[in-house]
Amino acid sequence: MPGLATTEANTSASAFSMVSFDICETYASFLKNEELSPPLAAILALSKLIETSDAGTMLELVKALNDGAGALKASTSNPISLNAGCELFIAFVTLLPHDSASFSDLKLELVRQGQKYAAEALTYRDKIASLALGFIKDDSVILTHSYSRVVMKTLLRAHERKRISVYVTEARPRGLGLRTYEELTAAGIPCTVVLDSAVSYVMDKVDFVLVGSEAVVESGGLINAVGSNQIAIIAQAANIPFYALAESYKFHRLFPLSQYDLPTHTSNILSFPLSSGGNVTSPPTAGGIKFFHEKSTNAGCIRQMTPEQIACNPGVDYTRWEN
Repeated sequence: MPGLATTEANTSASAFSMVSFDICETYASFLKNEELSPPLAAILALSKLIETSDAGTMLELVKALNDGAGALKASTSNPISLNAGCELFIAFVTLLPHDSASFSDLKLELVRQGQKYAAEALTYRDKIASLALGFIKDDSVILTHSYSRVVMKTLLRAHERKRISVYVTEARPRGLGLRTYEELTAAGIPCTVVLDSAVSYVMDKVDFVLVGSEAVVESGGLINAVGSNQIAIIAQAANIPFYALAESYKFHRLFPLSQYDLPTHTSNILSFPLSSGGNVTSPPTAGGIKFFHEKSTNAGCIRQMTPEQIACNPGVDYTRWEN
């Protein structure tokens, strides 16, 4: 029957659309651009979802966006900054005033606005860097943690006009502080890598601490690479200013009460390994620990954490704002 054939055709087209578009692959492809942070990549991926969606009403479109955001969050172990971008874009879609003649025109407008916002948001780091110059005096000694695009932009901008030197933590287990060190050194900025466990040792030598942020939450606190919280506590004890830089799209509707309220926390984090009998296992022998040799020194063997040990540690922590 004609009506049945039309229904089957629509169903087939819808199924083809769902199969042909993979939001996780789209998100991953956007992340290959080093300039795009997870929130912006999520906004662009959701814009692409709208472009390929066959939704005929706002209710269907919002449901598709929520499903897509859910798929993105499920695909990563740290969905915090990604979730901030998803929430921002979905709120924008539902509240955008428009005078489109048809729903198809509205979807095209939403895609244009999403892409426009992402392009504009790439300029935010330059604006933050310009504003931050007023806080950086000549001959400043700065401590930073891990790797942050906005912090890098600020330090490089400051280097153009002022003399600065930087201490950067290793930021284990990912060691992203070494990437910061390499880029700052290549730009001619005096830089020294500091052990994560030596932050209190170096704190009295710095003028202030400068870190990035994966998200700024409703309490006024920030979520950033693990270790940021203890650096903030040490800085407060030493009466050293602690500054966090964050783009506006990282403001997140989240109110964690503790470290264990973060979406990244799982029962595996900080858990003790159990044997089959339910007892705590004994420490691994040297044969079960990975080693690497430094040929240029006589330091011998240095132990590294195994992937299993790394998985039992958090990737981010929560720094509470206090008066």
